[in-house]
Amino acid sequence: MSYVSLLQTLLVMNIAIIVGYAVYEVIDGAGVKLPLFVACLLVAICLTNTIPYLLPRLPWPTRSRALSLLSDLSLNVFLAMSLMSMQLWVLEGLGFSLLVILALQTAATILFILLAVFPAMGRDYEAAVLSAGFGGIALGATPTAIANMTAVTKVYGAATTAFIILPLISAFFIDLANAAVIGFLAR
Repeated sequence: MSYVSLLQTLLVMNIAIIVGYAVYEVIDGAGVKLPLFVACLLVAICLTNTIPYLLPRLPWPTRSRALSLLSDLSLNVFLAMSLMSMQLWVLEGLGFSLLVILALQTAATILFILLAVFPAMGRDYEAAVLSAGFGGIALGATPTAIANMTAVTKVYGAATTAFIILPLISAFFIDLANAAVIGFLAR
């Protein structure tokens, strides 16, 4: 990996974000309420699935070390910012109740993964990685799921299908479904 590939990857990410802002303005102007990152994610998905085929000579950062480095860095910065912004002292009197709820949620998540997610996904390595990701979603959020999957794949090897399925479902389709449900219920 060179600094040139790192800068090219940053350029592609910034282009996706800038175009995502423009798409967000169009979507928002049409009266559809979505988080800004969903529009940016949609643009990045479209660019990644079209530009390499339309312009094959253009270097694209798909599955590159530079993209992996930037994604790991971004995830770690996001998790650090999230943890640092938590105001845990507000929950001072709820310690025991939170522990009971967390224990029940963890037990329910483990049972659901063992009895539903892992068997439904095919009982193979990809299913195990997706199960780790589902545990992250059920007990946290999409960044936690990606961190879980990354931890598993760093030890046992790549799982490309899992890294396609989980982010699309947890960060994209769930937000579209939430926006539709909230929009419907708000009427």
